[in-house]
Amino acid sequence: MRHLIGGGVSGMKVGRYLVLFVAVMGGLIAFGDRGLLDNYRLKEKLMNLKKANHGMLLENIALRKNITFLREDLSYIEMMARNELGMVKKGDLVYRSAH
Repeated sequence: MRHLIGGGVSGMKVGRYLVLFVAVMGGLIAFGDRGLLDNYRLKEKLMNLKKANHGMLLENIALRKNITFLREDLSYIEMMARNELGMVKKGDLVYRSAH
């Protein structure tokens, strides 16, 4: 009767191998190359790259706007020369502070 119900000793060996096989496959699925953990890391990396890409896109738009102003708007060129380069035009009063 024991042979019919449990499969005997050979059935237990098959059961152990099956449990071991399932455990190894579960480990590979979770932690292996292209597994769940790797997939999570790649999704996180993709999200960070998209954020960086968006930031660069906004920076490019601002730089294109500056290029257009520098090519076409003389008052913008004057403002940039004053603010960025510290230039003054004839007749401006310059204040110096002594430190």
